[in-house]
Amino acid sequence: MRTGQINVQTENIFPIIKKFLYSDHEIFLRELVSNAVDASQKMKVLTGNGEYKGELGELKVEVILNKEEKTLTIRDRGIGMTGDEIDKYINQIAFSGAEEFVQQYKGNDGAEQIIGHFGLGFYSAFMVAEKVQIRTLSRHEGSQAVQWESNGSPEYTITDIEKADRGTDIILYIAEDSIEFLEKAKISEILTKYCKFLPIPVFFGNKTEYVDSPEGEKDENGKVKRVAIDVENQINNPEPAWTKAPIDLTDEDYSTFYRELYPTTFESPLFHIHLNVDYPFNLTGILYFPRIKENIEVQRNKINLYSNQVFITDSVAEIVPEFLTLLHGVIDSPDIPLNVSRSYLQSDGNVKKISAHITKKVADKLAEMFKKDRKDFEDKWEDLQLFVQYGTLSEEKFADKAKTFGLVKNSKGEYYTIEEYKEKVGVLQTNKDSKVIFLYTNDPEEQFTFVKKANDRGYDVLHLDGPLAPHWIAKMEQSFENIAFARVDADTLDKLIQKTDEIPSKLSKEEEEKLKPVFEGAINKEKYHIQFESMSEDDAPIIITQPEFIRRMMEQQKMGGAGFFGAFPENYNMVVNANHPKIGSLLSKSDEEQGQTVKQLTDLALLSQGMLKGEALNEFIERNIEQIA
Repeated sequence: MRTGQINVQTENIFPIIKKFLYSDHEIFLRELVSNAVDASQKMKVLTGNGEYKGELGELKVEVILNKEEKTLTIRDRGIGMTGDEIDKYINQIAFSGAEEFVQQYKGNDGAEQIIGHFGLGFYSAFMVAEKVQIRTLSRHEGSQAVQWESNGSPEYTITDIEKADRGTDIILYIAEDSIEFLEKAKISEILTKYCKFLPIPVFFGNKTEYVDSPEGEKDENGKVKRVAIDVENQINNPEPAWTKAPIDLTDEDYSTFYRELYPTTFESPLFHIHLNVDYPFNLTGILYFPRIKENIEVQRNKINLYSNQVFITDSVAEIVPEFLTLLHGVIDSPDIPLNVSRSYLQSDGNVKKISAHITKKVADKLAEMFKKDRKDFEDKWEDLQLFVQYGTLSEEKFADKAKTFGLVKNSKGEYYTIEEYKEKVGVLQTNKDSKVIFLYTNDPEEQFTFVKKANDRGYDVLHLDGPLAPHWIAKMEQSFENIAFARVDADTLDKLIQKTDEIPSKLSKEEEEKLKPVFEGAINKEKYHIQFESMSEDDAPIIITQPEFIRRMMEQQKMGGAGFFGAFPENYNMVVNANHPKIGSLLSKSDEEQGQTVKQLTDLALLSQGMLKGEALNEFIERNIEQIA
């Protein structure tokens, strides 16, 4: 036996490790299991290149919990270590053996799979253990098995021991303040979270399986009995779908993997994108398009980031553009730096390249689907619309590509790209300033009267709703020349389209000024502004509108996008049709008759927009009941 001091710069290194190495103490198990997988992967490389001549045997990692002895053991049959290698790789902190191995065997199959990013990984054990032992036997023929032990101080002991199998056992004597890691459920949860797709089989405990009776016993129905047996519980899938070539996978394989990732999700994704890049960076993965609902936040943080099949995080906002966080799936890249600040990630060259590549792949996939089968793409549009709008608003390169496949739907259920729609409605819906007006509704039922009037006049109306619609509309007006959007209830049709020929008014200015106070007396003047316009006799006597700009600002304000302007008051225009017979007849009525008629007309206009409520609605109902003979 010999003793020594671990080569560190300060005797306080272990308290620092215990408190600050990782913010989440459960990471220790990921680190130790990852190291065990590395050791096993190294063994495969050495066997594959002929450097190791012995029997490779079964490569696996076992996690063994002994609650009575308060120990947790991570066991592998990897390359093991000699006493000298323990000195080099364990006693000299921050020297990464995995990094050295990759450099030495660069170009050999499998060498790049050594995780190698977790330089202090082994010492994470001291976050939860009061004492740690390493029992190891090297792959080198004739090696002496050794045990390394430390109680969390810089002192250690190395002792020669007997060990039959090649590989390493890391034995953690769990500290009193970490006894949660002696619970089977807790260990199982951590392994499932971090080690679900490690490339070497990982086992933890046993599970019950039912098999046919070995003796062939039969039940009363003559069927072979099923008997329960205990088998090793493998917690991981070493060959997840993203590690395979797309040509080797079927649609069912992708669906099965989606259910494996999200076992509690019942809806199937719309489609998937398989990522597979080895230059100028390494990136694999599968991204799924979910059926995105109106609540964007519910969809976030469903992309899992892995490094060589080791789970890192499900928060990838610094690695992919914000709109892509609505997708589900897996990204695996050893080129993404780990355990660094968000600002560093955002400025890292490889991260920027990966982000740009994923954005391009997603845009190209959507463009390909649109071109290949437009009808199928249109059928999916209701689920894709929010995602495409989000991407268009947040990522300029995506917005440029989206011009070719982004769709709008009119009130008849017909789909168009912006350019197609501009051509369709261009002649009829061009105003005197040569802008093509895109009339739209965000609620066809509520705005039914306005939509019908527009259709009756030969105008087409889009159906644009959803939480991002106000912002997306503004973006489209900036991105395409000579178009403007106007909601059908933003003004009268003649004002929205603004043709050069105007309908003459049947009321003189003096007559309008005489009637205006009558209308103002029937309404809340702070909320409604009275204005007279010359419209067709077929139009309603009174139309309630809200200016496009004011309404857009209010909608954006509700979403947190217009706080700079302060709170917008709820104001409407009450447009009086100067050419309607009911309005013209007011001039011949007495003051009392004028007041009654105007009250009835304004209430009807409010009622048609669902704006007559409370006491005013009750009075309107009672008044009309009294008028029924």
